Amino acid sequence: MAYKSNSDSGLTATRSNRRFIAGLTAIAVSLLLLNSCSISYKMNGANINYQTTHSISIADFPNNAPMVNPTLSSAFTEALRDLYTRQTRLQVLRKNGDLEIEGEIVGYDLTQGAIKPDSYASESRLTVRITVHFTNNIYPEESFDRTYSAYQTFDASRLLSDVQEELCTAIIDEIANNIYNDTVARW
Repeated sequence: MAYKSNSDSGLTATRSNRRFIAGLTAIAVSLLLLNSCSISYKMNGANINYQTTHSISIADFPNNAPMVNPTLSSAFTEALRDLYTRQTRLQVLRKNGDLEIEGEIVGYDLTQGAIKPDSYASESRLTVRITVHFTNNIYPEESFDRTYSAYQTFDASRLLSDVQEELCTAIIDEIANNIYNDTVARW
């Protein structure tokens, strides 16, 4: 009959404890190494080197469109500043930032869309166009000049004045996000 002494079971327990501690140590070291890597993923999509880039200046966007919405200029400028404030750690300035955005609203157009069988328009379209001059003073090769455009459609039986605020908010959000993506997210 085989008999196991108490000293043998104590030795086995000590070996198990050592293996367990060694395994925990290996996991802890692995986690520390992974944590110290400089690769990071951000849900806001920003691709900014905060060691070299600290600020962004966003100038007021004047409304130079032939048809003018009096609140569009300030609403767009504030929405753009707000987006960079919420989504980045950049200090938002009026001028002389490491990144600079300036431009103007060049189009605010109302057009008729689809035509119903009775020859009347069934929907109207509000389109906004904004030119943007982006200067990256840290990485000048990333600077650009672009025109952004977005539109919203609405039922032609409604007046523009009834839906204008809602439409402009959606258009502003779309254009601001496109500018953000092209300047700091670079998707």
